[in-house]
Amino acid sequence: MQSDKNNQPTSSSSGPRVDLRSLDAAELEEFVTSLGQPRFRAKQIGEWIWSKNVSSFDEMTNIPKSLREQLADRFSLGGTTEVTRQLSRDGSRKYLLRFADGAAVECVGMPTKNRLAVCASTQAGCAMGCVFCSTGKNGLTRSLTSAEIYEQVMHVRDDFNTRVTSVVLMGQGEPFANYDASVGALRLLNSEDGGGIGARHLTVSTSGIIPGILRFAKEPEQFTLAVSLHSAVQRTRDALMPGVKRYSLLRLYDAMGEYVEKTGRRPTYEYALIAGVNDSEDEIGSLCDFCRGTLAHVNLIQLNEVPGSKFHPSSEEKVQQFVARLTQVGVECTVRNSRGQDIDAACGQLRQRMQEK
Repeated sequence: MQSDKNNQPTSSSSGPRVDLRSLDAAELEEFVTSLGQPRFRAKQIGEWIWSKNVSSFDEMTNIPKSLREQLADRFSLGGTTEVTRQLSRDGSRKYLLRFADGAAVECVGMPTKNRLAVCASTQAGCAMGCVFCSTGKNGLTRSLTSAEIYEQVMHVRDDFNTRVTSVVLMGQGEPFANYDASVGALRLLNSEDGGGIGARHLTVSTSGIIPGILRFAKEPEQFTLAVSLHSAVQRTRDALMPGVKRYSLLRLYDAMGEYVEKTGRRPTYEYALIAGVNDSEDEIGSLCDFCRGTLAHVNLIQLNEVPGSKFHPSSEEKVQQFVARLTQVGVECTVRNSRGQDIDAACGQLRQRMQEK
């Protein structure tokens, strides 16, 4: 944010405007009081942008018109454009949203009875290069801000017109490659003045960035951690996930042990079952050995089928073999039902399809 010598925003109608959502509470209060307005105006404005998710200053009906005009002269309200939306028979909705600079991301709303879960992206594109993932095919465009991550969740909330009960940062991008913005978004979602979602219902899914895992273990909030494992055989994981080759499974095992010791929280390992790639007897045995005696929970997922991909989901029989073997060694596991199979369910699939048009 550009500032003058008094540390106040200098943008105006004669130049580029600063996104108001980029100011934290203290900066917003400082700006409001510099205009001779009472401090409580900052809290009112914060409620409009974070809780009510307004897209226009004119919607801030309890803010004096003169102040609204001053805000509009100096700031923008960020905002997204919904490029397209897909509706699944199972009730889930997938969105492609575009920000003002043209960067586009996907997010998903998944309703279940009286709950609404959201999967949000932390980057436009991804640099990790996982070979089975549609997102990485076009590389990384840029990282998102905390406000842009938060805004995806609010977009889903407003479209469903219901409260979001859980969020997972598991869409496009690697959250720990955009650590500060990702954790900042979690705090906005957790805040009573923001999303009001309990910390344990806010999850970061990482491909296994060890420095990020160790840093995350020190955060004071009880956020949840999931790690995309996909194989406990080093050569298989290196082939599937080249972006984390420098972080060996042995180092990951030690880091996860440290995470559990520091937090006392149960992490999840995500394991997408890919036919003929990571569903052999050797793979099952290695996964059991990796997880045996730890606090971890394994989330088994049948890979989403993507047209033209050489990778295909494992059979239901293979899935049940994994469940049986993990259960035998005392490892808790669940099979996650893939949502949106009748639409572009895989991460990055919708964005790529739109780019190809």
